Amino acid sequence: MKSSPGAFRPERTPAAGFVFVTLLLDVIGFGLIIPVLPEVVEHLVGGDESAAARVYGPLVSLYAVVQMIFAPLLGALSDRFGRRPILLLALFGMGLSYLILGTAPTLGWLFLGRIVSGITGSTITTANAYMADVSTPDTRARNFGLVGAAFGLGFVLGPAMGGLLASIGPRVPFFVAACVVMLNVLWGLFVLPESLPPERRRSFVRRDLNPLAGLRHLRLHPILPGLAVVFLLMAFAQRGLESVWVLYTGWRYGWDELENGLSLAVVGIAGVIVQGGLVRRIVPRLGEPRALVLGLVLQVVALTLYGSVPRGWMVFLVVPIGALGAMAAPALQGWVTSVVPPDRQGSVQGALAGLQSFASVGAPICASYLFAFGTDGTLPVIVPGLPFYLGASCSLTALVWALRTVAQHPPQA
Repeated sequence: MKSSPGAFRPERTPAAGFVFVTLLLDVIGFGLIIPVLPEVVEHLVGGDESAAARVYGPLVSLYAVVQMIFAPLLGALSDRFGRRPILLLALFGMGLSYLILGTAPTLGWLFLGRIVSGITGSTITTANAYMADVSTPDTRARNFGLVGAAFGLGFVLGPAMGGLLASIGPRVPFFVAACVVMLNVLWGLFVLPESLPPERRRSFVRRDLNPLAGLRHLRLHPILPGLAVVFLLMAFAQRGLESVWVLYTGWRYGWDELENGLSLAVVGIAGVIVQGGLVRRIVPRLGEPRALVLGLVLQVVALTLYGSVPRGWMVFLVVPIGALGAMAAPALQGWVTSVVPPDRQGSVQGALAGLQSFASVGAPICASYLFAFGTDGTLPVIVPGLPFYLGASCSLTALVWALRTVAQHPPQA
């Protein structure tokens, strides 16, 4: 019997490689604009730094808010119409958003561009569902490790390239990001097969339009609610660390842009090594539940040390611990994938992406407030590491939930 065009054929599909490159290019595109977006905002408000700061915060949060609303919807749509069209459509919309941002003549257009970015920037939802479709129990850890490696490598290359391109002009990184994403769309049109055949799809219902209703998919299996709590706490800890890293290292160690860039590059490289290489060996050997628990233990240790080490060079000794702790994410994703039916992978991944977006809204606010509280003299002693201790507490709570989930649903022999 002949296969339909675009049908998934495991023996020849470049699926995992395409998704890796897609996410890598997406993250590079996002990273390209990090060094220049504040400058563009400042230009549009007439050069007033204080006014720019008041605009920039909501502009950054808007992306996460919109993503939180639309990620579950994109996941449900991919369950109904297949992964390929939704992934390519989201990529096209992302390229369009960069063009809007690059040509925005007013703040209103800039906010519109961020809204479009948030809607279509939920490619991680469909990408994770695609990975789930094409993964076997033996390849789950490797494939979801590739997702983590793409993010690590993208955050190394993106900001560095953005800084270099900005020397040509502040709008140049936006246009380069748009070209990169659009080229990826063209590539996908020719090489990306569909991973979800028609017989494994489900109907789209009206309640899928409700972003909160997407959380109902986390009741598909008794183990999912507990893992969702773990996922949310992990994301909250990670987003908080990212949001105050530069503030913290600059205040405590006196690091400048070069030293912060070096530190972020080291973190990204360590993440690539672990997620792209070690995870595929460690997770299958330990099993996903044990790898999740071990990863959370290492995260607690790393976040506590980040907030405590008195010398800047010591931070680089902590990086490998944090990188190994990141195995918790692919272990959790693999465990989720193993208990969710094929026609619900997109919906469940969308629900998880919605939780991650929720963390991306709240964690930066909490972390930045705690940093200010710990350094402004309000407390009897100066404690700049408060945001990291919050992250360690979140990871510790996630560890307790993970142990509870493992005890209630022990791995099958």
